Amino acid sequence: MINTIKEYTKLNKTLLNIITVEFFVQLINVLFVAILPLYMKSEGYSDSQYAHFTSYRYFGMLALALFLGMFIKGRKILPMFYIAAIGVPLFAVLIIIGVQLHSTSLLLISHLLWGTAYTFIQIPILPYIMRNAPKDQQTRAITLNFATWSMATIVGSFLVAIFNGINPDLFTERNLLFVISILCFSGIYFVMKMEKNENVPILQKSRTNLKDYDWIIIMKALVPTMIIAIGAGFTIPFMSLFFSNVHNMSTAFFSTLNLITAIAVTIVAIYIPVLKERYGYHKTIPITQSFAIIALIIMATTQYYSHLNFAIIVASVSYLFRQPLMSAAVPMTSEITMKYVGERNREMVSALTSAIWSGSAYFSAVGFGVLRHMNVEYVNIFWITSGMYCIGVVLYIMLIRDYTFREKSGLISN
Repeated sequence: MINTIKEYTKLNKTLLNIITVEFFVQLINVLFVAILPLYMKSEGYSDSQYAHFTSYRYFGMLALALFLGMFIKGRKILPMFYIAAIGVPLFAVLIIIGVQLHSTSLLLISHLLWGTAYTFIQIPILPYIMRNAPKDQQTRAITLNFATWSMATIVGSFLVAIFNGINPDLFTERNLLFVISILCFSGIYFVMKMEKNENVPILQKSRTNLKDYDWIIIMKALVPTMIIAIGAGFTIPFMSLFFSNVHNMSTAFFSTLNLITAIAVTIVAIYIPVLKERYGYHKTIPITQSFAIIALIIMATTQYYSHLNFAIIVASVSYLFRQPLMSAAVPMTSEITMKYVGERNREMVSALTSAIWSGSAYFSAVGFGVLRHMNVEYVNIFWITSGMYCIGVVLYIMLIRDYTFREKSGLISN
């Protein structure tokens, strides 16, 4: 394991700096997903109200995605990272203030602007890595970038535990979110440390002429992502509510569970390049995703017997397995998608991928709010996710086969 970790330390310093910026952004993201719904619940907001406000965050990402994807083609990407490093923590602070003041307008505007600021790192970072990372470092750079989510969860969980240990009455859910948001302004320093010269491909065709993109190839690459994203939108943002409302799990307990899960995700992520090299895309992606779906179903169905003492244990263990298994495929699906579509389509695909996740999360958040307003049980909502995941896995298998065929036919050069 030590030798595997050492390979990551060999990454270009500029790549490590931008991945560190992503870490600070994700630190805010994971803690807001885990703690904000609980803070809003303590302030009297319902599940459907939280979902409504969250949907504006995803709408902000969706609104900017396509424009930004076309804008960065043939341009420097570095300036975009400043916007994310400043904007994400700033608007996070405003969201906290909005909850405290019960200001609907401030919450809506802050969520919307948080989403737009987040887009300035979410969309450009993969094209930046593909442009500037040596080919032998691309898989590890993409994997490490992906692992920022789990590493942020680990650090965030430790921070929550430390602050709660110092003074749980002082470091309430509100104050935890506020302090960590302020800490995450540190990302600005790491953007400033990045190499100012970057590799910018010469613009061969118009940015704005949509006819210059290979849309058939793009659609083949993105349909599986869209299906998975729709399903995930009904589940991922609302895990803390599931454990709180169904199993009466406390914030501290859920933070501990998230910590253990994040450690498992990080360990799996470290070995993703090894798994890819040993088993290839065609085995690793569908197998890990299939077992993740099984774990999700087991976790969701604990609601049927949540009155039994062991139900919370089964749900927790299933969650612990589901996260790393589902997450293991993400760096590989991202890499194969970037390779499949080719250099001239990558910025557009990165933008559309972000738009798909944001749009799916937006509509799923709205749908979740409606379903919860209709008192639809969590287990039934999670069944929707499981069904969508199954379709997505089948489509990824088809994509991998087409990628292999096109690579062997000389249609893809990597």
